[in-house]
Amino acid sequence: MHGIGNDYVYFDCFEKALPSPSALAVRLSDRRRSIGGDGIVLILPSAVADAKMRMFNADGSEGKMCGNAARCIAKYLYEVRGIARDTLTLETRAGIKTLYPRVRDGSVVSVTVDMGRAEFSPEKIPVLMDGPRAVARRLTAAGENFQVTCVSMGNPHCVIFCEDPYAVPLEKFGPAIERHAAFPEGVNVEFVQVKAENELVMRVWERGSGETFACGTGACAAVAAALAEGKIGGGETVVHLRGGDLSVSCTAETVLMTGPAEIAFTGEVEL
Repeated sequence: MHGIGNDYVYFDCFEKALPSPSALAVRLSDRRRSIGGDGIVLILPSAVADAKMRMFNADGSEGKMCGNAARCIAKYLYEVRGIARDTLTLETRAGIKTLYPRVRDGSVVSVTVDMGRAEFSPEKIPVLMDGPRAVARRLTAAGENFQVTCVSMGNPHCVIFCEDPYAVPLEKFGPAIERHAAFPEGVNVEFVQVKAENELVMRVWERGSGETFACGTGACAAVAAALAEGKIGGGETVVHLRGGDLSVSCTAETVLMTGPAEIAFTGEVEL
């Protein structure tokens, strides 16, 4: 399944556990020698929600939260597992998330995810910076100086505003910032252009996966950072990514993200 091109191999683990998911993520994510994807996602039973999500990046590392994967799981629960409700809940390593499927003729066409509050305090991101908020701070990486705003959306993000994200040598700056000493757990990196009021253009370098077509938590972080730096007003903001568009509404209490989810194909793999 994929959310605007952010694609993962999903395993239904309600009845059967999946052995060695970290190693399996590395093996199956290879786009030339295997199925291919940005990683794998396990859909598991939960004692506190409709399902539990575990996601593993292409390098085998486990992530805490993935907004695009959450939307895909909502579609799967509704259409395949038969949990056909207006509101679904998903247990993640970043807490329980509430999902709101939008349905047309029995199919989920989009999902709104309550992503929770955007956190700017350095210890919650985490980032090794002083002060109460990691907003509009200086960071040197790969021989360049950047102004960055660091945000946690259940996982760490480093948002950098620029004139044209597609002119940025992401393959150079992405890894350098992802593994920068200021980020003890690594970081997702977003280069963002403010195209118009409540309209952003974004490229993302995901921790553990490299450049991806989309990142739901990254889009939320970009909108939260743009608000924190006073670059946009409140209300709904459209974020244009390589794979498509997401709609994000950010308040002091929570961030709501809306976008599509697609089942690309189903199949079997011999482990």
